[in-house]
Amino acid sequence: MTLAPRELTVRPLAGPRELGLFRGLSYVLDHELADDLATGRRRPEWMWVALRGERVMARAAWWTSEEGGQPLALDFFDLDDTLPEPERGEIGERLLAAATAAVLPKGAARPEYGRFVPPDWHEDPAARDVVEARIRVMERTGARMLVERLRLEWRAGTPVPADSGRLVFRQVSGREDLLALMTPVMEGTLDAHGRADLASGLSAREAAEKHYDEELAGYRSPRDWWRVAELPGGEPVGFVIPARNNYNPIIAYIGVVPAHRGQGYIDDILAEGTRVLAAQDVDRIRAATDLDNVPMAKSFERLGYVNFERSFNMVWD
Repeated sequence: MTLAPRELTVRPLAGPRELGLFRGLSYVLDHELADDLATGRRRPEWMWVALRGERVMARAAWWTSEEGGQPLALDFFDLDDTLPEPERGEIGERLLAAATAAVLPKGAARPEYGRFVPPDWHEDPAARDVVEARIRVMERTGARMLVERLRLEWRAGTPVPADSGRLVFRQVSGREDLLALMTPVMEGTLDAHGRADLASGLSAREAAEKHYDEELAGYRSPRDWWRVAELPGGEPVGFVIPARNNYNPIIAYIGVVPAHRGQGYIDDILAEGTRVLAAQDVDRIRAATDLDNVPMAKSFERLGYVNFERSFNMVWD
């Protein structure tokens, strides 16, 4: 293997003042970097560059959800795509090895790598080259593909779905109220992260608690937006979690209990979550679903959500 040139310098940013240097390569989340640094969701010592002189040849950065947190995701990894292979990949590997050793405690589990990609990246040769170059580097470090996902968006001006009247919606009364529904939803789930939790040995209840505590509990938006869907007689059918993360209004989670799947209730429940957020006069609502979760994807499409992007997640076992 040809080694990356010796004159390559691999280092973290010296401080926020070097954000312009980090932007020597580009990615769709560049506009979030300044605010992430200001709020502590990123730290300069988590943002690394590989330089040849002042030219950025590769970069990587980790993210956390709040100031003082541990790295939760490797969400920036970019290469100079004008470079030939194998040089492009070798520089990326060298950067990733040095940055990972410095940022993550020895023996710690590596956070997932995630990337947003064009919706047609499989068909577009230029986009495919960019995406596969990053995947190859991650695979050479021991990562594997966990899931590819559709990223979806409801936009202001799209008709707000009407209530069909088939279900009655109420607010979630507390953690246990929601967990009692999240647990059976784990049965037969098409969600790759949920299936991975179950495959790791967690029970359905434990997987639901993990999801609640690690994600849902962290949203600062009002919990009175959260909805349980019931039949008119009071039997629970499912739930939806409309929320706002650090960047957008979102449909954070949605589920139908096994006994009521296949009856079209997912549209009713998604419609309610959309109505809750649309009532806040938002410009857009973001959501995502696994590529293999065809029923969920079709529901988003029926309710006017547009597939504007894809994403993928890679993990280290």
